[in-house]
Amino acid sequence: MCGIAGIFHLETAKPVDPDRVRAMADVLAHRGPDGSGVWTAQGVGLGHRRLSVIDLEGGDQPMATPDDTLVTIFNGEIYNYREIRADLCALGHEFRTDSDTEVILHGWRQWGPLCVERFHGMFAFALYDEEAKTLFLGRDRLGVKPLYYAEVSDGSLIFASELKGLLAHPLLRRRPSEQAIEDYLAFGYVPDDACFVAGVHKLPAGHYLMTRRGLPLADPRRYWDVAFAPKRRKAGAAEDELIAHMGEAVRSRMIADVPLGAFLSGGVDSSSVVALMAEASKEAVETCSIGFDEADHDETEYAEQVAERFATNHRKRIVAADDFALIDTLVEAFDEPFADASALPTYRVCELAREKVTVSLSGDGADEIFAGYRRHVFHAGEERARRLLPGAVRRPLFGGLGKVYPKLDWAPQFLRAKSTLQGLGQSGAEAYAESVGVTGPGLRNALYSDAMRSALAGHRAEDRYVSAIANAPAEDGLAAAQYADLKIWLPGDILTKVDRTSMAVSLEAREPLLDHRLVEFAATLPLKQRVRGGTGKWLMKQAMRRYLPEDILHRRKMGFVTPISAWFRGALAGEADKLVSSTALAETEWFDRQAVKRIVEAHKSGREEHGRLIWQLMMLDRSLRRVFGLGDQPA
Repeated sequence: MCGIAGIFHLETAKPVDPDRVRAMADVLAHRGPDGSGVWTAQGVGLGHRRLSVIDLEGGDQPMATPDDTLVTIFNGEIYNYREIRADLCALGHEFRTDSDTEVILHGWRQWGPLCVERFHGMFAFALYDEEAKTLFLGRDRLGVKPLYYAEVSDGSLIFASELKGLLAHPLLRRRPSEQAIEDYLAFGYVPDDACFVAGVHKLPAGHYLMTRRGLPLADPRRYWDVAFAPKRRKAGAAEDELIAHMGEAVRSRMIADVPLGAFLSGGVDSSSVVALMAEASKEAVETCSIGFDEADHDETEYAEQVAERFATNHRKRIVAADDFALIDTLVEAFDEPFADASALPTYRVCELAREKVTVSLSGDGADEIFAGYRRHVFHAGEERARRLLPGAVRRPLFGGLGKVYPKLDWAPQFLRAKSTLQGLGQSGAEAYAESVGVTGPGLRNALYSDAMRSALAGHRAEDRYVSAIANAPAEDGLAAAQYADLKIWLPGDILTKVDRTSMAVSLEAREPLLDHRLVEFAATLPLKQRVRGGTGKWLMKQAMRRYLPEDILHRRKMGFVTPISAWFRGALAGEADKLVSSTALAETEWFDRQAVKRIVEAHKSGREEHGRLIWQLMMLDRSLRRVFGLGDQPA
């Protein structure tokens, strides 16, 4: 895993200062502590920070062809590089290294932009073609690896693995995007089609950008998508096919010239990955897990059960559930405000893994592709109700009930019907868009100042979800929602979280359950093989019965739980109070200070539940200070 950065003059081949490229790359040193390199020519400069994983001696970057007409920098892994290399050798290509990076150079020479369609893996790379005066940027299909870019005032395109790489360029204009703030408050992260800094873009997952000197900057082009189209299979055959895909995905991600292990939470997803790793490995698998000092949050007994079953070398570490000392570390790692509080324990498990290994496999992605979230199960049930009741009856009936039914956040699950009733009064797309959110439109609007409402000019964060679902290549409502999750939630939240927390400690995280061939297979599963009997990930759980015990397969999903609501009524109560007088938030003129005060006081008194919103505002406050220098002093 690595960090990349570069500069490309769009109009004229003006000289590029290598020190400027080096500065952009060096702020990414955490992504690549093992080496660095800068290459410049007229009108272009490429910088690289290397985390050595494959071909430790021969894989240094930037890497050029012997004639110096092609140069590339690469972040990620191409898991089928040996197969591609063999194909290219058969076509007459000669290789000097055993690295997957060199496959990119020869792949471009043989196939041009279509080379990216042959790469299986996680990647973000840049390639400069001197003869064509072309810069090519490519990103993997699901968006595992990030890539930011922007045009600056001297007529150049700048790009980097993280926003901080662009921020190191002196000509980048730093102005916050109001629309990105609306998106962040809605979802708890800034989606891939937005950026905290106005004018900065993220190359979308499954896209490439190719631009030629003397021409305007091109728009990204999509090279991959997935369609949800059910295919009939007998259950037993589907299980066998699923296991075959999962096994291949895991085995391909076990190729490394450095120590390798896996995260193990004791849930279905990570346990499945460890089971398949143990089957493929001659040696004991290195596993690790994080536990909490509060029993309600701790899953280590399940992780230990799986570790014992597969004879792994298992390590665990117990951390305090109030481990909020990491807040500033996370603000530094993410650059953009990020309010998924599970980033704290994710950072801790990455930190633990890095003590023994350089590469760690995770179970991320299974919930998205196999419908494993509770919201997927609820949405499937709501969609059945929508099909049974005409909209003319359903909307006024359930919409009216949703308005009068009390909001019972404190009550048992079966009594918390308000959101369900409200959802049934909406279209499936509208209901799902709100279900994936953190702070709803009404509460956001109550927070905003008149100036902020004006600046938004009608932009509403949920509209991207509504649009994605409405236009999804899917044959049922749940599949459409899953498609939207793959395009929005997965790269914006889950993969951003794993990339930034793992790279912060120079650990390479690999997600075998996001192998694009496995994703394509999952998209062919009928609804009943995704959700059945109130259970998500139905086929995956059936298939993994041959490996895992029932109490692992069917226990209630916990995930990394962080008690942020309790923090703001206890140890972080002072931080909540600071928001009311925050000079950083005040300088933006986005928020009604009295509205912020009411929310903080209502939460601290226990009258209302606003822990997640206060966490969002706190992380936003600190990000504004760090990126834009707002406020008196850093918090």
